[in-house]
Amino acid sequence: MNRMLDKLTPGLHGKLTLLCDLILVVLALLLATDFQLTFDAAGTSVMGAAVVAWLFGTASLRLYNPYTPRSKLDNVALALVAAVVMTAGLTGMWLLLYGSLSSFHLLTFGATLALGLALTQTIVWRPLQKNAAPSTDVLIVGTDPLGVATYERLISRENGTPVRVVGFLQCDDDSALPRMVRAPVLGKATDLLKVLEEHTVDEVYLAKRVLNHGLLIQKLVKSLEEIGVPFAVPLHSLRYNRATLLEGGTPDGYLHYLNTKPKPFQWALKRIVDIVCSTAALVVLSPLLLVVSLVIKFQDGGPILYTQSRVGLHGAEFRFLKFRSMVQNADALKDKLIQDQQNERTGPAFKMKNDPRVTAFGRFIRKYSIDELPQLLNILRGDMTIVGPRPPLPREVAQYKTWQRRRLSVRPGLTCYWQVGGRDEIGFDEWMDLDLRYVDHWSLKRDVALILATVPVVLFGKGAS
Repeated sequence: MNRMLDKLTPGLHGKLTLLCDLILVVLALLLATDFQLTFDAAGTSVMGAAVVAWLFGTASLRLYNPYTPRSKLDNVALALVAAVVMTAGLTGMWLLLYGSLSSFHLLTFGATLALGLALTQTIVWRPLQKNAAPSTDVLIVGTDPLGVATYERLISRENGTPVRVVGFLQCDDDSALPRMVRAPVLGKATDLLKVLEEHTVDEVYLAKRVLNHGLLIQKLVKSLEEIGVPFAVPLHSLRYNRATLLEGGTPDGYLHYLNTKPKPFQWALKRIVDIVCSTAALVVLSPLLLVVSLVIKFQDGGPILYTQSRVGLHGAEFRFLKFRSMVQNADALKDKLIQDQQNERTGPAFKMKNDPRVTAFGRFIRKYSIDELPQLLNILRGDMTIVGPRPPLPREVAQYKTWQRRRLSVRPGLTCYWQVGGRDEIGFDEWMDLDLRYVDHWSLKRDVALILATVPVVLFGKGAS
Protein backbone atom coordinates (compact mmCIF):
# COMPACT_ATOMS: atom_id res chain seq x y z
CA MET A 1 0.00 0.00 0.00
CA ASN A 2 2.82 2.39 0.89
CA ARG A 3 4.53 1.72 -2.45
CA MET A 4 1.29 2.46 -4.27
CA LEU A 5 0.95 5.76 -2.37
CA ASP A 6 4.56 6.62 -3.23
CA LYS A 7 3.71 6.20 -6.90
CA LEU A 8 0.57 8.32 -6.59
CA THR A 9 1.98 10.91 -4.17
CA PRO A 10 5.74 10.83 -3.41
CA GLY A 11 7.04 12.39 -0.20
CA LEU A 12 5.63 12.68 3.33
CA HIS A 13 4.44 16.28 2.88
CA GLY A 14 2.57 15.30 -0.29
CA LYS A 15 0.78 12.52 1.57
CA LEU A 16 -0.15 14.91 4.39
CA THR A 17 -1.66 17.38 1.93
CA LEU A 18 -3.47 14.54 0.15
CA LEU A 19 -4.93 13.40 3.50
CA CYS A 20 -6.20 16.95 4.19
CA ASP A 21 -7.83 17.10 0.78
CA LEU A 22 -9.44 13.67 1.11
CA ILE A 23 -10.98 14.77 4.43
CA LEU A 24 -12.12 17.91 2.62
CA VAL A 25 -13.78 15.87 -0.17
CA VAL A 26 -15.68 13.76 2.38
CA LEU A 27 -16.70 16.86 4.38
CA ALA A 28 -17.92 18.65 1.24
CA LEU A 29 -19.97 15.57 0.30
CA LEU A 30 -21.55 15.41 3.77
CA LEU A 31 -22.35 19.16 3.73
CA ALA A 32 -23.89 18.84 0.26
CA THR A 33 -26.26 16.16 1.59
CA ASP A 34 -27.03 17.93 4.91
CA PHE A 35 -25.19 15.06 6.64
CA GLN A 36 -27.96 12.75 5.44
CA LEU A 37 -25.75 10.59 3.23
CA THR A 38 -26.66 7.00 4.07
CA PHE A 39 -24.07 4.27 3.86
CA ASP A 40 -26.20 1.86 1.89
CA ALA A 41 -24.98 0.45 -1.42
CA ALA A 42 -25.59 3.72 -3.30
CA GLY A 43 -24.14 6.00 -0.61
CA THR A 44 -21.06 3.83 -0.16
CA SER A 45 -20.58 3.79 -3.95
CA VAL A 46 -20.66 7.60 -4.10
CA MET A 47 -18.20 8.00 -1.21
CA GLY A 48 -15.84 5.33 -2.55
CA ALA A 49 -15.95 6.74 -6.08
CA ALA A 50 -15.15 10.23 -4.76
CA VAL A 51 -12.09 9.03 -2.83
CA VAL A 52 -10.75 6.80 -5.64
CA ALA A 53 -11.37 9.50 -8.28
CA TRP A 54 -9.51 12.07 -6.18
CA LEU A 55 -6.57 9.72 -5.60
CA PHE A 56 -6.03 8.86 -9.24
CA GLY A 57 -7.14 12.22 -10.67
CA THR A 58 -4.66 14.22 -8.61
CA ALA A 59 -1.96 11.64 -9.32
CA SER A 60 -2.56 12.13 -13.06
CA LEU A 61 -2.19 15.90 -12.58
CA ARG A 62 0.83 15.36 -10.25
CA LEU A 63 -0.84 17.86 -7.92
CA TYR A 64 1.18 16.80 -4.86
CA ASN A 65 4.44 15.93 -6.61
CA PRO A 66 7.38 17.87 -5.05
CA TYR A 67 9.51 17.32 -8.15
CA THR A 68 7.17 19.30 -10.39
CA PRO A 69 8.00 22.95 -9.67
CA ARG A 70 4.99 25.23 -9.93
CA SER A 71 3.98 28.68 -8.76
CA LYS A 72 1.37 29.12 -6.03
CA LEU A 73 -1.12 30.34 -8.65
CA ASP A 74 -0.42 27.27 -10.78
CA ASN A 75 -1.10 24.89 -7.89
CA VAL A 76 -4.34 26.65 -6.92
CA ALA A 77 -5.54 26.67 -10.55
CA LEU A 78 -4.88 22.93 -10.92
CA ALA A 79 -6.66 22.22 -7.63
CA LEU A 80 -9.69 24.20 -8.82
CA VAL A 81 -9.70 22.25 -12.09
CA ALA A 82 -9.76 19.02 -10.05
CA ALA A 83 -12.63 20.42 -7.96
CA VAL A 84 -14.71 21.28 -11.03
CA VAL A 85 -14.15 17.85 -12.59
CA MET A 86 -14.95 16.12 -9.28
CA THR A 87 -18.17 18.15 -8.91
CA ALA A 88 -19.29 17.31 -12.45
CA GLY A 89 -18.46 13.61 -12.01
CA LEU A 90 -20.29 13.24 -8.70
CA THR A 91 -23.31 15.13 -10.07
CA GLY A 92 -23.58 12.67 -12.93
CA MET A 93 -23.15 9.71 -10.60
CA TRP A 94 -25.79 11.07 -8.18
CA LEU A 95 -28.30 11.48 -11.01
CA LEU A 96 -27.59 7.95 -12.17
CA LEU A 97 -28.10 6.43 -8.71
CA TYR A 98 -30.85 8.63 -7.25
CA GLY A 99 -32.60 10.04 -10.32
CA SER A 100 -32.56 13.70 -9.15
CA LEU A 101 -30.45 16.30 -7.37
CA SER A 102 -33.06 17.14 -4.72
CA SER A 103 -30.94 15.61 -1.96
CA PHE A 104 -27.58 16.81 -3.31
CA HIS A 105 -26.68 20.52 -3.12
CA LEU A 106 -24.42 20.91 -6.11
CA LEU A 107 -23.29 24.49 -5.37
CA THR A 108 -22.56 23.66 -1.72
CA PHE A 109 -20.30 20.77 -2.71
CA GLY A 110 -18.47 22.71 -5.44
CA ALA A 111 -17.98 25.89 -3.37
CA THR A 112 -16.83 23.99 -0.25
CA LEU A 113 -14.36 21.88 -2.22
CA ALA A 114 -12.99 24.80 -4.26
CA LEU A 115 -12.52 27.11 -1.27
CA GLY A 116 -11.03 24.34 0.87
CA LEU A 117 -8.58 23.30 -1.83
CA ALA A 118 -7.41 26.89 -2.35
CA LEU A 119 -6.69 27.07 1.39
CA THR A 120 -4.89 23.71 1.62
CA GLN A 121 -2.73 24.58 -1.37
CA THR A 122 -1.66 27.91 0.14
CA ILE A 123 -1.48 27.24 3.89
CA VAL A 124 -0.62 23.51 3.94
CA TRP A 125 1.06 22.45 0.69
CA ARG A 126 3.27 25.48 0.04
CA PRO A 127 4.81 25.68 3.56
CA LEU A 128 5.39 21.91 3.61
CA GLN A 129 6.91 22.03 0.12
CA LYS A 130 9.66 24.38 1.36
CA ASN A 131 10.93 21.53 3.53
CA ALA A 132 10.60 18.95 0.79
CA ALA A 133 13.22 17.54 -1.55
CA PRO A 134 14.78 20.23 -3.77
CA SER A 135 12.94 20.94 -7.02
CA THR A 136 15.52 23.34 -8.50
CA ASP A 137 18.93 22.10 -9.68
CA VAL A 138 21.91 24.45 -10.08
CA LEU A 139 25.54 24.13 -11.14
CA ILE A 140 28.29 26.27 -9.60
CA VAL A 141 31.40 27.30 -11.55
CA GLY A 142 34.23 27.88 -9.09
CA THR A 143 35.37 26.06 -5.94
CA ASP A 144 37.15 28.94 -4.21
CA PRO A 145 35.61 30.70 -1.14
CA LEU A 146 33.00 32.51 -3.27
CA GLY A 147 31.81 29.22 -4.76
CA VAL A 148 31.65 27.57 -1.32
CA ALA A 149 29.78 30.57 0.16
CA THR A 150 27.31 30.41 -2.75
CA TYR A 151 26.79 26.69 -2.11
CA GLU A 152 26.12 27.24 1.60
CA ARG A 153 23.60 29.99 0.91
CA LEU A 154 21.75 27.96 -1.71
CA ILE A 155 21.33 24.83 0.41
CA SER A 156 20.35 26.86 3.50
CA ARG A 157 16.91 27.58 1.94
CA GLU A 158 17.18 31.24 2.94
CA ASN A 159 15.15 32.21 -0.12
CA GLY A 160 12.43 29.65 0.72
CA THR A 161 12.91 27.60 -2.49
CA PRO A 162 14.47 24.13 -2.15
CA VAL A 163 17.69 24.07 -4.18
CA ARG A 164 20.02 21.19 -5.01
CA VAL A 165 23.57 21.85 -6.13
CA VAL A 166 24.29 19.08 -8.65
CA GLY A 167 28.00 19.84 -8.63
CA PHE A 168 30.89 22.23 -9.22
CA LEU A 169 33.14 23.05 -12.13
CA GLN A 170 36.71 23.89 -11.16
CA CYS A 171 38.87 26.62 -12.61
CA ASP A 172 42.66 26.35 -12.94
CA ASP A 173 43.42 28.54 -9.91
CA ASP A 174 40.69 27.09 -7.66
CA SER A 175 41.34 25.42 -4.33
CA ALA A 176 39.96 22.03 -3.31
CA LEU A 177 36.46 21.88 -1.85
CA PRO A 178 36.17 21.61 1.96
CA ARG A 179 34.95 18.27 3.35
CA MET A 180 31.64 19.73 4.48
CA VAL A 181 30.62 20.35 0.83
CA ARG A 182 28.53 17.36 -0.30
CA ALA A 183 28.35 18.21 -4.01
CA PRO A 184 30.91 16.65 -6.40
CA VAL A 185 33.35 18.33 -8.78
CA LEU A 186 32.05 17.38 -12.24
CA GLY A 187 34.99 18.70 -14.25
CA LYS A 188 36.75 21.85 -15.37
CA ALA A 189 35.06 25.13 -16.27
CA THR A 190 36.04 24.48 -19.88
CA ASP A 191 33.89 21.30 -19.76
CA LEU A 192 30.71 23.35 -19.22
CA LEU A 193 28.86 22.32 -22.39
CA LYS A 194 29.76 18.66 -21.97
CA VAL A 195 28.59 18.65 -18.32
CA LEU A 196 25.30 20.34 -19.27
CA GLU A 197 24.68 17.59 -21.83
CA GLU A 198 24.97 15.00 -19.04
CA HIS A 199 23.20 16.90 -16.23
CA THR A 200 19.90 18.82 -16.33
CA VAL A 201 20.16 22.13 -14.44
CA ASP A 202 17.84 25.10 -14.06
CA GLU A 203 20.59 27.70 -13.61
CA VAL A 204 24.38 28.05 -13.62
CA TYR A 205 26.09 30.22 -10.96
CA LEU A 206 29.35 31.73 -12.23
CA ALA A 207 31.00 32.13 -8.81
CA LYS A 208 34.18 33.87 -9.98
CA ARG A 209 35.41 37.44 -9.60
CA VAL A 210 34.65 39.27 -12.82
CA LEU A 211 37.67 41.56 -12.38
CA ASN A 212 40.08 38.61 -12.21
CA HIS A 213 38.40 36.14 -14.55
CA GLY A 214 36.68 38.39 -17.09
CA LEU A 215 37.78 36.43 -20.18
CA LEU A 216 36.71 33.07 -18.73
CA ILE A 217 33.33 34.36 -17.57
CA GLN A 218 32.72 36.02 -20.93
CA LYS A 219 33.44 32.72 -22.70
CA LEU A 220 31.11 30.81 -20.37
CA VAL A 221 28.36 33.42 -20.75
CA LYS A 222 28.60 33.16 -24.53
CA SER A 223 28.20 29.37 -24.33
CA LEU A 224 25.23 29.65 -21.96
CA GLU A 225 23.55 32.21 -24.21
CA GLU A 226 24.04 29.91 -27.18
CA ILE A 227 22.28 26.95 -25.55
CA GLY A 228 19.72 29.07 -23.65
CA VAL A 229 20.47 28.06 -20.03
CA PRO A 230 19.82 30.78 -17.36
CA PHE A 231 22.87 31.94 -15.41
CA ALA A 232 23.91 34.24 -12.58
CA VAL A 233 27.04 36.38 -12.17
CA PRO A 234 28.27 38.07 -8.97
CA LEU A 235 26.78 41.50 -8.34
CA HIS A 236 29.79 42.73 -6.32
CA SER A 237 33.53 42.37 -6.74
CA LEU A 238 33.73 41.86 -2.95
CA ARG A 239 31.85 39.48 -0.66
CA TYR A 240 29.99 41.00 2.31
CA ASN A 241 28.84 39.15 5.42
CA ARG A 242 26.91 41.88 7.26
CA ALA A 243 26.91 44.99 5.08
CA THR A 244 23.92 45.34 2.72
CA LEU A 245 22.85 47.87 0.12
CA LEU A 246 20.30 50.41 1.32
CA GLU A 247 18.46 50.22 -1.99
CA GLY A 248 18.49 47.80 -4.86
CA GLY A 249 20.69 44.74 -5.06
CA THR A 250 19.69 41.09 -4.96
CA PRO A 251 19.25 38.81 -1.93
CA ASP A 252 21.87 36.25 -2.96
CA GLY A 253 24.46 38.73 -4.26
CA TYR A 254 24.05 37.67 -7.91
CA LEU A 255 22.56 39.17 -11.05
CA HIS A 256 20.34 36.57 -12.71
CA TYR A 257 20.00 36.43 -16.50
CA LEU A 258 17.50 34.68 -18.76
CA ASN A 259 18.08 34.00 -22.43
CA THR A 260 14.52 35.00 -23.26
CA LYS A 261 12.88 38.36 -22.67
CA PRO A 262 11.30 38.41 -19.19
CA LYS A 263 7.52 38.74 -19.52
CA PRO A 264 6.23 37.50 -16.14
CA PHE A 265 2.62 38.66 -16.63
CA GLN A 266 2.38 37.08 -20.08
CA TRP A 267 4.02 33.86 -18.81
CA ALA A 268 1.49 33.62 -15.97
CA LEU A 269 -1.39 34.28 -18.36
CA LYS A 270 -0.04 31.68 -20.79
CA ARG A 271 -0.05 29.05 -18.02
CA ILE A 272 -3.61 29.94 -16.99
CA VAL A 273 -4.72 29.64 -20.63
CA ASP A 274 -2.98 26.25 -20.82
CA ILE A 275 -4.87 24.96 -17.78
CA VAL A 276 -8.29 26.31 -18.79
CA CYS A 277 -8.08 25.33 -22.47
CA SER A 278 -6.64 21.84 -21.91
CA THR A 279 -9.29 21.10 -19.27
CA ALA A 280 -12.10 22.33 -21.52
CA ALA A 281 -10.71 20.36 -24.48
CA LEU A 282 -10.49 17.13 -22.45
CA VAL A 283 -14.13 17.54 -21.37
CA VAL A 284 -15.50 18.48 -24.80
CA LEU A 285 -13.47 15.82 -26.63
CA SER A 286 -14.11 13.06 -24.09
CA PRO A 287 -16.54 11.15 -26.41
CA LEU A 288 -13.92 11.20 -29.20
CA LEU A 289 -11.18 10.13 -26.77
CA LEU A 290 -13.34 7.21 -25.63
CA VAL A 291 -14.11 6.04 -29.18
CA VAL A 292 -10.45 6.25 -30.24
CA SER A 293 -9.41 4.32 -27.12
CA LEU A 294 -11.88 1.54 -27.85
CA VAL A 295 -10.84 1.23 -31.50
CA ILE A 296 -7.14 1.01 -30.59
CA LYS A 297 -7.84 -1.60 -27.90
CA PHE A 298 -10.02 -3.77 -30.13
CA GLN A 299 -7.56 -3.42 -33.02
CA ASP A 300 -4.88 -5.72 -31.60
CA GLY A 301 -5.47 -5.89 -27.84
CA GLY A 302 -2.38 -3.79 -27.12
CA PRO A 303 -2.03 -0.68 -24.93
CA ILE A 304 -4.14 2.35 -25.80
CA LEU A 305 -1.53 4.95 -24.92
CA TYR A 306 2.06 5.08 -26.08
CA THR A 307 4.37 6.63 -23.48
CA GLN A 308 7.84 7.78 -24.31
CA SER A 309 10.64 9.71 -22.63
CA ARG A 310 10.92 13.19 -24.18
CA VAL A 311 13.12 16.18 -23.39
CA GLY A 312 11.47 19.29 -21.98
CA LEU A 313 12.49 22.62 -20.47
CA HIS A 314 16.27 22.91 -19.93
CA GLY A 315 16.75 19.25 -20.84
CA ALA A 316 14.51 17.73 -18.15
CA GLU A 317 12.91 14.47 -19.31
CA PHE A 318 9.21 13.65 -18.88
CA ARG A 319 6.76 10.92 -19.90
CA PHE A 320 5.15 11.95 -23.18
CA LEU A 321 1.62 10.65 -23.95
CA LYS A 322 0.12 9.76 -27.32
CA PHE A 323 -2.57 7.46 -28.65
CA ARG A 324 -0.75 4.41 -30.00
CA SER A 325 -0.79 4.64 -33.80
CA MET A 326 1.80 1.93 -34.50
CA VAL A 327 2.21 -1.80 -34.01
CA GLN A 328 3.21 -2.94 -30.53
CA ASN A 329 6.91 -3.57 -31.33
CA ALA A 330 7.38 -0.24 -33.12
CA ASP A 331 10.53 0.80 -31.22
CA ALA A 332 12.37 -2.42 -32.09
CA LEU A 333 11.37 -2.07 -35.74
CA LYS A 334 12.56 1.56 -35.73
CA ASP A 335 16.12 0.49 -34.83
CA LYS A 336 16.09 -1.91 -37.78
CA LEU A 337 14.77 0.79 -40.14
CA ILE A 338 17.55 3.13 -39.01
CA GLN A 339 20.14 0.41 -39.63
CA ASP A 340 18.66 -0.14 -43.10
CA GLN A 341 19.03 3.63 -43.74
CA GLN A 342 15.29 4.15 -44.23
CA ASN A 343 15.24 7.57 -42.52
CA GLU A 344 13.93 10.13 -45.03
CA ARG A 345 14.84 13.18 -42.93
CA THR A 346 18.27 14.76 -42.55
CA GLY A 347 19.51 15.30 -39.00
CA PRO A 348 18.85 13.25 -35.86
CA ALA A 349 15.03 13.03 -36.12
CA PHE A 350 13.56 9.88 -37.76
CA LYS A 351 10.71 10.16 -40.30
CA MET A 352 9.31 7.99 -43.10
CA LYS A 353 6.42 9.04 -45.32
CA ASN A 354 5.10 5.47 -45.59
CA ASP A 355 6.26 4.10 -42.25
CA PRO A 356 5.46 0.34 -42.23
CA ARG A 357 4.98 0.41 -38.44
CA VAL A 358 1.86 2.61 -38.63
CA THR A 359 -1.49 0.81 -38.49
CA ALA A 360 -4.41 1.67 -40.79
CA PHE A 361 -6.32 3.42 -37.99
CA GLY A 362 -3.06 4.92 -36.78
CA ARG A 363 -2.52 6.58 -40.15
CA PHE A 364 -5.95 8.21 -39.87
CA ILE A 365 -5.46 9.60 -36.35
CA ARG A 366 -1.94 10.81 -37.23
CA LYS A 367 -3.20 12.61 -40.35
CA TYR A 368 -5.62 14.69 -38.27
CA SER A 369 -3.35 14.88 -35.17
CA ILE A 370 -5.89 12.96 -33.06
CA ASP A 371 -3.02 10.85 -31.70
CA GLU A 372 -1.62 13.98 -30.00
CA LEU A 373 -4.74 14.64 -27.87
CA PRO A 374 -3.49 12.79 -24.73
CA GLN A 375 -0.80 15.48 -24.51
CA LEU A 376 -3.52 17.75 -23.13
CA LEU A 377 -2.79 15.90 -19.88
CA ASN A 378 0.93 16.73 -20.29
CA ILE A 379 -0.13 20.37 -20.63
CA LEU A 380 -2.24 20.21 -17.47
CA ARG A 381 0.67 18.69 -15.57
CA GLY A 382 3.03 21.46 -16.70
CA ASP A 383 5.34 19.27 -18.82
CA MET A 384 4.19 21.04 -21.97
CA THR A 385 2.30 24.09 -23.18
CA ILE A 386 -0.17 24.59 -26.03
CA VAL A 387 2.26 26.55 -28.23
CA GLY A 388 5.96 25.74 -28.20
CA PRO A 389 8.62 23.65 -30.00
CA ARG A 390 7.80 19.95 -30.20
CA PRO A 391 9.53 17.88 -27.47
CA PRO A 392 12.43 15.86 -28.92
CA LEU A 393 13.70 12.39 -28.04
CA PRO A 394 16.80 12.11 -25.80
CA ARG A 395 18.69 10.38 -28.64
CA GLU A 396 17.91 13.34 -30.92
CA VAL A 397 19.09 15.90 -28.35
CA ALA A 398 22.35 13.96 -27.96
CA GLN A 399 23.02 14.67 -31.66
CA TYR A 400 22.10 18.37 -31.55
CA LYS A 401 24.60 20.98 -32.60
CA THR A 402 25.33 23.51 -29.85
CA TRP A 403 23.09 26.23 -31.31
CA GLN A 404 20.17 23.81 -31.66
CA ARG A 405 20.05 23.12 -27.89
CA ARG A 406 18.71 26.63 -27.32
CA ARG A 407 15.25 25.42 -28.39
CA LEU A 408 15.14 23.64 -25.01
CA SER A 409 15.14 27.01 -23.21
CA VAL A 410 11.32 27.18 -23.42
CA ARG A 411 8.65 24.64 -22.49
CA PRO A 412 7.75 22.31 -25.41
CA GLY A 413 4.29 22.48 -26.93
CA LEU A 414 1.60 20.92 -29.08
CA THR A 415 2.03 23.26 -32.02
CA CYS A 416 4.55 25.76 -33.35
CA TYR A 417 5.86 27.06 -36.69
CA TRP A 418 6.76 23.52 -37.81
CA GLN A 419 3.14 22.34 -37.58
CA VAL A 420 1.75 25.24 -39.60
CA GLY A 421 4.63 25.50 -42.07
CA GLY A 422 4.56 22.05 -43.65
CA ARG A 423 5.29 19.57 -40.84
CA ASP A 424 6.93 16.51 -42.43
CA GLU A 425 7.76 18.49 -45.58
CA ILE A 426 10.24 20.71 -43.68
CA GLY A 427 13.92 19.77 -43.34
CA PHE A 428 15.54 19.38 -39.91
CA ASP A 429 17.73 22.50 -39.96
CA GLU A 430 14.83 24.66 -41.16
CA TRP A 431 12.71 23.16 -38.40
CA MET A 432 15.31 24.16 -35.81
CA ASP A 433 15.50 27.70 -37.26
CA LEU A 434 11.72 28.06 -37.00
CA ASP A 435 11.76 26.93 -33.35
CA LEU A 436 14.51 29.42 -32.48
CA ARG A 437 12.52 32.18 -34.17
CA TYR A 438 9.69 31.33 -31.77
CA VAL A 439 12.05 31.29 -28.76
CA ASP A 440 13.52 34.70 -29.61
CA HIS A 441 10.28 36.48 -30.48
CA TRP A 442 7.69 34.85 -28.22
CA SER A 443 4.53 36.76 -27.26
CA LEU A 444 0.92 35.87 -26.45
CA LYS A 445 -0.15 37.54 -29.69
CA ARG A 446 2.16 35.20 -31.61
CA ASP A 447 0.73 32.20 -29.71
CA VAL A 448 -2.83 33.14 -30.70
CA ALA A 449 -1.78 33.52 -34.34
CA LEU A 450 -0.11 30.08 -34.34
CA ILE A 451 -3.18 28.42 -32.75
CA LEU A 452 -5.46 29.97 -35.39
CA ALA A 453 -3.06 28.85 -38.14
CA THR A 454 -2.95 25.31 -36.72
CA VAL A 455 -6.72 24.73 -36.93
CA PRO A 456 -7.01 24.44 -40.77
CA VAL A 457 -3.76 22.42 -40.92
CA VAL A 458 -5.23 19.84 -38.51
CA LEU A 459 -8.71 19.80 -40.11
CA PHE A 460 -7.29 19.11 -43.59
CA GLY A 461 -4.36 16.92 -42.44
CA LYS A 462 -1.85 19.04 -44.32
CA GLY A 463 1.75 17.83 -44.31
CA ALA A 464 1.22 14.87 -41.95
CA SER A 465 2.22 11.26 -42.52
